Amino acid sequence: MITLYTYNTPNGRKISVALEEMGLPYEVKVIDITKGEQFDPEFLKIAPNNKIPAIVDSEGPDGRPISVFESGAILLYLAEKTGKGLPADPRGRTAVYEWLMWQMAGFGPMPGQVHFFLGQPEGPAREFGLERYGKETRRLYGVMDKHLAGRNFLATEGEPSIADFAVIGWVWRHERHQIDLADYPNVRAWYDRMMARPGVARGFEVKLA
Repeated sequence: MITLYTYNTPNGRKISVALEEMGLPYEVKVIDITKGEQFDPEFLKIAPNNKIPAIVDSEGPDGRPISVFESGAILLYLAEKTGKGLPADPRGRTAVYEWLMWQMAGFGPMPGQVHFFLGQPEGPAREFGLERYGKETRRLYGVMDKHLAGRNFLATEGEPSIADFAVIGWVWRHERHQIDLADYPNVRAWYDRMMARPGVARGFEVKLA
C-alpha cells in the first residue's frame, strides 16, 4: 500500500493520476497547506523541503518501507516500480526524461508565478508579474502545442508516459493561467485525450482536500 501525502494542487494531482493509471493501491492523507500542515514535524520526516506531494511505499525495493518526496522523483519511482509510464529502450526513456524535466523546470514554476501574482493587490507589481510570467507561460504552451502536432502524447505513442502525467496536472489549471486552449489546438486535443482516460479521470476525482 502506498500512502500519498498531498493537497489539491497541480503537483498533487500528478501523483493521484499516475497512481490510478498504474493501478496501484493507495490511500490519501491530506496535508492542508492552507493551514501550514506541511511544516508538521512528522510530515517533514518524509518531505524535508516542506512541499507536497510525498509518498510512503510500505513495500519498497527491498521489501521495507521507503519515502519519496518531490513529484518528479515520485513519478520516476512509480514508473520503475511498475514498469509503466517509462519506456524500456534508452531513446524512449530519454524522450520522457526531457519532457518530464521540461515540466519540472518550466511548465510549473512559470504558471505557478501567474497563480501567485493573480492573488496580489492591483498595482504595478501585480501587472509586472503577470506580464513577465504570463508571457513565459504562453511561450511554454506554444512549445508544447508545436511539439504535439501529429502526436498523441508528449514523449510516447500508444500509451502516455509519466511526462504526460506531470504536465496534465498543470494544464488542468489552464483557465487560472489565463490561457484559452482554443489558441493551442494540439494542446487542446491532447488535454481532451488525456482527460477522457478512465485512470486520469479517477485521478482528478479522488478527494485531495
